[in-house]
Amino acid sequence: MRACILAFPEKRWENYTVPVADEPVVKLTERRLLMSKRIEDVITVVRKDRLRTYSLHVSNPLPVVARNKMEALLKVLPGEPFFLAEGNMPLIMPFLVNYMTGLFYENEPEALIPVWRDGTAETTHAVYEPNALEDAINAALAEGYRGLSRITEFLDYEPLSIEELAKRNPKVALSFFRVRNSFDVRFAAETLRKL
Repeated sequence: MRACILAFPEKRWENYTVPVADEPVVKLTERRLLMSKRIEDVITVVRKDRLRTYSLHVSNPLPVVARNKMEALLKVLPGEPFFLAEGNMPLIMPFLVNYMTGLFYENEPEALIPVWRDGTAETTHAVYEPNALEDAINAALAEGYRGLSRITEFLDYEPLSIEELAKRNPKVALSFFRVRNSFDVRFAAETLRKL
């Protein structure tokens, strides 16, 4: 299966090249995905004007001109099911990616999306069938939505309870950790040393 990393900043605070343990967070995210047995290659969706920067850090940057993450993703959808991650998630657990991709192939839903107890879906840590995702993104854009989290309203997805998985293995929760500031950088660096 292919993995797709969204390193497409929409807000000023989103920085996918911030160093964690002396490496850009997006490079760590790519490395963690490639540690998974079921991920064969990784593409990283980047802003076209930032291609030079990202080409120094990731193996397969894909430059896109778009207004937001949904439009960017729409332009690069692969022809086969894929795992989607955001570029600031350096603690993705390879065993969780393996589990999710196996479950996806077993049940063949339109999407397999981890969900928190309060109903919040982790849309940038999920497995998607590209045609269903394309339809969902187009429907969300037609309704005027710009946030990727809104695509769940237009997908017939299979939810995966994060809390239930975390009961079996507490490291599951680390997979959803995002680096957003200097405190997050410190936590991620310390955690990576322990993994």
